[in-house]
Amino acid sequence: MSNYRRNFTYGGIYFFTVVLENRKLKLLYKYIEEFRQAYAETLSFYSFKTIAICILPDHFHFIMQLPEQEKNYSKIINSIKYNFSIRIPEKYRNPNQSKLDKGETGIWQRRYWEHLIRDELDLERHINYIYFNPVKHKYVKRVRDWKYSSFHRDVKQGFYSIDWGNTVDDLSIHLYDD
Repeated sequence: MSNYRRNFTYGGIYFFTVVLENRKLKLLYKYIEEFRQAYAETLSFYSFKTIAICILPDHFHFIMQLPEQEKNYSKIINSIKYNFSIRIPEKYRNPNQSKLDKGETGIWQRRYWEHLIRDELDLERHINYIYFNPVKHKYVKRVRDWKYSSFHRDVKQGFYSIDWGNTVDDLSIHLYDD
């Protein structure tokens, strides 16, 4: 049994990796509109800012900033997971008794990776990691070719060039593997 304790910081900026239990099913890609609806519904209930997000077939990465008076990101993650799970066909929900006892649907891995962003450089590296992830996993050859990412929003806002990620100099992202 692990003694891991999550770090809850009021108004914190957090990086997350959330993974499907059966990665081979590629449900996030297959049901991208349902994921978008689940995310929007979560945003309608909880106040947080999406700094960056990338949805891949079997996991998603995102960075959120909590409001100054909030520190509980777990309820947001759980809401996204639940709202997505109820939108996809029931045949994918396969919880065992332990998962049922905890209110889980059997679609998601129980745990997720979270990291409290420490400073601007840490934030930049994690955003870069998120945006380059589809290239790393060989879904596309260029960052701009992956459409399930807030990268395109950030290009429109002038934070990134449309050609970002095409050279090694762009990639200060060697954080960890997923």
